Amino acid sequence: MESKHKTRIGCVVSNKMDKTVVVAVETSRHHPLYKKAIKRTVKYKAHDENNECGLGDIVRIVETRPLSRHKRWRVAEIITKREVVEIQPREIS
Repeated sequence: MESKHKTRIGCVVSNKMDKTVVVAVETSRHHPLYKKAIKRTVKYKAHDENNECGLGDIVRIVETRPLSRHKRWRVAEIITKREVVEIQPREIS
């Protein structure tokens, strides 16, 4: 049985707030007249209880009750973690 809550999959674009992440969800559809693909990006603020999400992570968010003025979503799971490459300053030059 499917959940009655809406779910979205998106990329974390900001994690600077405490227990909150900003998730960008991109959807594409075709224009009804010109048939050209249109990309639409919507940013959602989602609750991240343990501050586990990092920048660039792909996450699944689930609709929930209002947690604050702008937060109506929570992070259900982290699908993929972003690979972070450590580069020393002397390796660049």
